[in-house]
Amino acid sequence: MIRLGILGYGNLGRGIECAVRHNSDMKLVAVFTRRDPASVKVRTEGVTVYSADELAAHRDEIDVLILCGGSATDLPGQTPEAVKYYNVVDSFDTHARIPEHFENVDKAAKAAGHIGIISCGWDPGMFSIARLYGNVILPDGKDYTFWGKGVSQGHSDAIRRIKGVADARQYTIPVPAALEAVRSGSDPELTTRQKHTRECFVVAEEGADLNRIENEIKTMPNYFADYDTTVHFISMEELKRDHAGLPHGGSVIRTGSSGWDNENRHTIEYSLKLDSNPEFTTQVLVAFARAAYRMNRDGVSGCKTVLDIPPILLSNMDPADIRAHLV
Repeated sequence: MIRLGILGYGNLGRGIECAVRHNSDMKLVAVFTRRDPASVKVRTEGVTVYSADELAAHRDEIDVLILCGGSATDLPGQTPEAVKYYNVVDSFDTHARIPEHFENVDKAAKAAGHIGIISCGWDPGMFSIARLYGNVILPDGKDYTFWGKGVSQGHSDAIRRIKGVADARQYTIPVPAALEAVRSGSDPELTTRQKHTRECFVVAEEGADLNRIENEIKTMPNYFADYDTTVHFISMEELKRDHAGLPHGGSVIRTGSSGWDNENRHTIEYSLKLDSNPEFTTQVLVAFARAAYRMNRDGVSGCKTVLDIPPILLSNMDPADIRAHLV
């Protein structure tokens, strides 16, 4: 059995717990939280809840630790620290900072002899794999990625970190005309702003400066500054009533040509429609936790992304069954 631990017991942490229940080769053994451990009630019998301050003390009890913090302020510090004690997997999703995050985790992981797989989920993650396959199959072509309409956990979390914000949901919305143009095969040149809009529903704390909050959202680099962003201030009751779900999805599209004179056109599209963004993300995290365990067992260390992982290591199926039924 692969012994898993969770750092953080929010939407992702609870999703990990559900995913582990349906993977027969895995066992959840511990949850680490920044809250009072006595206040955290997990659903799996026999799982101990520890303070995050005790992270280093349980390294012999856990094969892989899955980090469930936010990319804005949690994971940049948590992942390089946790990989000193454990093999780790995270869902770091700030695309612009992935090279920096990789270097920080790689240095710590190699020093400890552990493996850290970063940026697992659906984008980055499954969409990253789709982009790579598209590029190698259609080297003469263009990439397009569309997200939504759906709730972005990372962007919602980034808004919640702003002073004066009690809670928030952020929806990423593809621009229909842009998506249509790409699927038509016309290879349009699209700016970030032309492809998506962002819509934010924010519950402010009593007495908070709404103008300041809105300005901080709209000017936030890597999250909102490059998009047309609308901010709505609503009550907590409205948020719970109208925005309780966490749906998401999107498409990766690669258009390109083949033939002596590139006379034949092709389109590759990989798309997702998700009822629950965090639960799908955690399914991916758990599969890559299996790969992290197997690779480190075989002597591999350092930081990896989803593109570095042999697909067969993700599966609990017998390799002969995989060859017989999935190849």
